[in-house]
Amino acid sequence: MASSDDKPVPTPASAAAGGGAPPPGQPTTVASKVLDMGAAAMQSLLPVKQVKQHVCTFALYAHDPKRQVETHHYASRLNQDFLQCAVYDSDASDARLIGVEYIVSRKVFDTLPAEEQRLWHSHAHEIKSGLWASPRVPGMLEKPELDQMAATFGKFWCTWQADRGDRLPMGAPALMVSPQADPAATVRPALVRKRDDRYGFSTEELRAARADVEAPADEHPGLADYWLRHRKGFALDVVPHDLKRHAPFP
Repeated sequence: MASSDDKPVPTPASAAAGGGAPPPGQPTTVASKVLDMGAAAMQSLLPVKQVKQHVCTFALYAHDPKRQVETHHYASRLNQDFLQCAVYDSDASDARLIGVEYIVSRKVFDTLPAEEQRLWHSHAHEIKSGLWASPRVPGMLEKPELDQMAATFGKFWCTWQADRGDRLPMGAPALMVSPQADPAATVRPALVRKRDDRYGFSTEELRAARADVEAPADEHPGLADYWLRHRKGFALDVVPHDLKRHAPFP
C-alpha cells in the first residue's frame, strides 16, 4: 500500500475525511490514570522534558501538495545545528502524534549525499511569509531564532494521516514538504485564517514584521525542495522483502 496514493480499505479505524474522530478504544480507567500519575512522579522523562518550543505551521504531502495540514511542532534542540520535533495535529491535551521532523543547519545539510538531500525541504519562505509561528512568543524574543531557522532544512515523515480520516496510524509513512512561493505550494487561505483566528494573530502582519529576517541568497541549495523543481514527489510502498540471513534459519 502506498503511503498516500491509496486510501486504506474501510475499517473501524476509518472515519470521515478531515479527521477529528478519536482512536477506537474504551475510556482510560482510573487504575491506568493512577499508574500514569505515579510513573510521572517517579521517572525522569528527560527526553520529553527537553522540548522547549511549540511552533504552529503548515505542511504539504510530497506526492500531493494540495493535501495540506496544520501542524504543531514540539521541538527539542540537541545542539545549535540539529533540532528534533514531535509533530501533533493540534496543541490540545488529546492531540494526535502524527509524525516527526528533523531540522538541520545549512552546514549539516551540505554534508548530506544528493540522494538524501532530495528528502529535505527549506524553511526560508515558510518563515518569511509568517506561516511559521510560535504562539504567544513575543516577536522580539523569537527574532534571533527566526534568522537562524530561515537557513535550516527539515525532513518530515507523517505517520498518521488524520486529515484523511484515519482513526489509527495506517499504512506507510508519508514524506511532507514545506509551503513555498509557488502556486503549487501555496497554503489555502481558509486554512491559514482558521489558524490565525484561533490564536488571535495575523499571518499577514507576521510577514510584514519579518521583512528584515535574513533569508539565504540561495533558498533551495543542492537538491532541497526536489519536488518543487522537478514536479516529482515521493511516496512509499510496503513490499515483501527477503530477510537477511546472518545464520541459517532452523
